[in-house]
Amino acid sequence: MPAGGGWQCGSVVRVGEPASTRQLLRWSEALAGIARTGLGFTESLYERERFEEILRVAADIRVAVDQGPAGAEDADGVVDEWLASVGKGVPGYVTPKVAVGAAVGNDKGEILLVKRADSGVWLYPTGWADIGYSAAEVVVKEVEEETGIEVEVVRLIAVLDGLRVGISRVPLYSLVFQCRAVGGTLRAHPLECADVGWFAPGQLPTPLAGAERWGDHVFAALRGEPVEVLYDSVRAPTWRGDPDRVGRDGA
Repeated sequence: MPAGGGWQCGSVVRVGEPASTRQLLRWSEALAGIARTGLGFTESLYERERFEEILRVAADIRVAVDQGPAGAEDADGVVDEWLASVGKGVPGYVTPKVAVGAAVGNDKGEILLVKRADSGVWLYPTGWADIGYSAAEVVVKEVEEETGIEVEVVRLIAVLDGLRVGISRVPLYSLVFQCRAVGGTLRAHPLECADVGWFAPGQLPTPLAGAERWGDHVFAALRGEPVEVLYDSVRAPTWRGDPDRVGRDGA
């Protein structure tokens, strides 16, 4: 593991309190990531057997808490999916995927939101960071594809752990950019979005993913306030620190 590395996917669980679905999913993904990385580097048959057993435990946890639209997953299928993704050496080191998000404002002080077709939840436009594009270029492309709105990128305002914030079921870092609408016609992507619209701060749709984390910060940025880049706090201790603290100063 590179210097300074380490799995930091834990959260507070007090004695007598059950772990939340979000916590269990994070722990499952952490275990799976450790095991898949180990499989990518080890040459030992004994270690491979141990890492594969960890994958089975992680899959059991994931299936036990599955609340996806397709219903409960099959543990063996989850293990097979994870094993198929194992690489060799450095390419096999498991890291979060990278996504981009767009906090788009208009002259009325409203924010552009989409209702995801896959989950039914509302969120700002998002997309995977495609190879060959810069992060800002992907933002412009994704917003127009999902909503029909043309934008210009203003600034980076947040870097968030998708699992920690609750906007994703897979490990990802979301780079959120403030954007300004400059043209286009509002329309929802026929496959990716069930709906799309402009919303004022006091009239936000529900369910709105992770708004308790990013809402105040995003609207402050859209008002033109000099916000710093928002990021998830460093927990202390790593596995048992408060997962809900967020901000530049950890507040």
